[in-house]
Amino acid sequence: MIPEWFLWVTVALAGFATLFALARAFIGPSTPDRLAAVDNMTTVMTSYFLIIALMFGSGIYVDVAMVYAIISFVGLLVFVRYLEGGI
Repeated sequence: MIPEWFLWVTVALAGFATLFALARAFIGPSTPDRLAAVDNMTTVMTSYFLIIALMFGSGIYVDVAMVYAIISFVGLLVFVRYLEGGI
């Protein structure tokens, strides 16, 4: 069993990562920088779902995290293709 304090520390660290990525998304000098920041935020959100799965002991959140990761990856590919002018 994972100690509860460890889970709260990971939530705090993921919160800081989200804040830094959000700042990069707003400040980023170019569109690819902003896109990388948004991709970073989706990765952190996936980790939030996994932390919630550990806290509640429910496996459904792991499935939600996997689906969210796949959808965010496909969305990232669509945006990259759009930026390249492929669509």
